[in-house]
Amino acid sequence: MTPASVSPAEVRFAWISRAEIAVIDLREEDPFAGAHPLFAACLPLSRLELEIGDAVPRLTTPIVLYDDGEGMVELAADRLAELGYTEVKALEGGLSGWRAAGLEIFQDVNSASKAFGELVEHRRHTPFITAERLQEDLDRSAKLVVLDARRFDEFNTMSIPTGVSTPGAELVLRARALAPDPQTTIVVNCAGRTRSIIGAQSLINAGVKNPVRALRNGAIGWTLAGQILEHGQTRRAPDVGGKEAEAARKAAAHVAYRAGVREVDVEGLARLAADPQRTLYRFDVRQPEDYLRGHIPGFRNAEGGQLVQETDMFAPVRGARVVLADDHGVRAHMSASWLAQMGWEVYVLNGGFDRELETGSWRAARPKLPPAATLSPEALAQKIDDQRVVVVDVGPSKAHRKGHVPTARFAIRARLASYAGSLVETRRPIVFTSPDGALAHFAAADFFAITRTAARVLEGGTDAWRNAGLPLEAGFADALSPPEDIYRRPYEGSDHPVEAMQAYLDWEYGLVDQLARDGSHGFYVI
Repeated sequence: MTPASVSPAEVRFAWISRAEIAVIDLREEDPFAGAHPLFAACLPLSRLELEIGDAVPRLTTPIVLYDDGEGMVELAADRLAELGYTEVKALEGGLSGWRAAGLEIFQDVNSASKAFGELVEHRRHTPFITAERLQEDLDRSAKLVVLDARRFDEFNTMSIPTGVSTPGAELVLRARALAPDPQTTIVVNCAGRTRSIIGAQSLINAGVKNPVRALRNGAIGWTLAGQILEHGQTRRAPDVGGKEAEAARKAAAHVAYRAGVREVDVEGLARLAADPQRTLYRFDVRQPEDYLRGHIPGFRNAEGGQLVQETDMFAPVRGARVVLADDHGVRAHMSASWLAQMGWEVYVLNGGFDRELETGSWRAARPKLPPAATLSPEALAQKIDDQRVVVVDVGPSKAHRKGHVPTARFAIRARLASYAGSLVETRRPIVFTSPDGALAHFAAADFFAITRTAARVLEGGTDAWRNAGLPLEAGFADALSPPEDIYRRPYEGSDHPVEAMQAYLDWEYGLVDQLARDGSHGFYVI
């Protein structure tokens, strides 16, 4: 099916008028990071069926698809139509059409959130400390604490010496316990800039009496200064309660009020959810371990700091409504205050945790898997030993590098047409796998549609292979596709070339001017 087209000007007007629209880039993450419109969301064709349900939960949402000439739009439109989406169009001219219209092209991932962070610093003059000065203060045992605003796993990978893991939305809740003396300087850091800025400004907005500084350029700045990072640290901010938690709640609620955030009770939430004309995202902004212990049904976990940082990934429908839940209230109010300034219609749920809660992980919305013959891990292991099978891994390249079924060849599902013929030529049975096997089912169906040759699927995927106690191989060799599904971020890890790190920082410094040229964002800063 060839979908109707929509012009770049029409998309831009939807953003400006805050109408609901999901602009979806069908390419993999690495090419997406190279160039895309401001509010475009990366939702690759390879994983479209598995991710669209949570990304765009309302079937009548206006969806605009584009690529950069790879020919994926029609296939994606067909797949969405099969799933019941009724308002799917193509961006006229694709990414080239956007460029030809003279509109701004952004780079990297989470660009809108990062640009907003730069705007906050620009307008509020968020105070900072350089890596060199912080090292001097640490060396002389100055009265300060370093709070790391990233996810705990990022902190554990690399951290500033003495740093304590305090993910972004936790800062206002826990900072007073970590720095009870108002003379103690609080330094907030992340890997690069955005979460440092937003975290430090959160504390300032909430009226924390301590001197507050953002570590300029985060762990990248620390590395560029030639200073040593720690690895494997597990320091976490303590739990708080009583008067400290109540003071933080009142301060956060005041910040949210200033930003125009509204509260809604459980009955009001039900009314919002019943509106067929609007998309509603529901996020529990607590830490994952809290979410697993018990959460309100229908709420997906999105740590507050990460939700602000990765809004395009969690909520691709620009113009949608957002409701945040948090048993303390602090994290929801602070996260909501930032989302409101980013142009979202956002509410904080008042109550809900006193009712029956669900436990465990979020269960993603998924369509029925295409039928396919399966092979047990034990049966596949025997065929591999006898060299009578070709195994194709269509899961993420990062997971493949970490550990895959022996002999499995990495492949990107959307590129299947380019390598399907070579698989048929092997004259051996083809078995597809992916972490839980779901994506492998879709790949097997694609393979049959292209070659008219049936393939099998590893029952339960690579997870089942691992759970069966069978060995895994690490590394990346003999791939059928380049690993363009992952964009290697210059701010994750400390082994990047210094040129790449500096280029990333230079790009961030230019985002305020780029926002001004773009003119579609609607951001404001309280």
